[in-house]
Amino acid sequence: MKVYLAGPEVFLPNGREVLDAKIALTRRYGFTPVSPGDLDIPAYETKRGHGLAISAVNEKLMLSAEMIIANLTPFRGIAADVGTVYELGFMCARGCPAYGFSNVASDHFGRLKAYYGGAVHPDALGRPRGSDGLAVEDFDMIENLMLDGGIEARGGAFVTRDVAAEAMFTDLGAFEECLDIAAQRLLGRHAS
Repeated sequence: MKVYLAGPEVFLPNGREVLDAKIALTRRYGFTPVSPGDLDIPAYETKRGHGLAISAVNEKLMLSAEMIIANLTPFRGIAADVGTVYELGFMCARGCPAYGFSNVASDHFGRLKAYYGGAVHPDALGRPRGSDGLAVEDFDMIENLMLDGGIEARGGAFVTRDVAAEAMFTDLGAFEECLDIAAQRLLGRHAS
């Protein structure tokens, strides 16, 4: 079974090293990894052309995969990387088994509350709102309800743990736990 490995690792200074470690673990659990960064992108005259080429290659890779494991660790803010979120949605729309992990265990509401410096209060109808008046999700979910819901609806799991700040995007413990759960559910076995 081919597994698309989604996440912001491509942005890391040691991204290739982290992706290679994820690829090795994926194989160890009996899956075939499909990873962004695996294919060469042709040169283009414009930045936009280059960006569109990367998008097209990643969609081609996703179409070749049968499952996704998405790194949903908050990236450059309080929520998951937007490209990874797109990829998770793409694979969920295809009906593929979906798994996610985050190296931050706090839930979405907790991160939003911290973003607002604790200034989240119920409105007249009891709905929580931030200091700017915008409604705040409070559903006891790790991420936006569509991400948690998409993973759960496709029989997956969302694994979380807290890791040291310097290992936020390099610690692969939660990723490996996703692999183990998927191997048990979809392949009927643990890693050898």
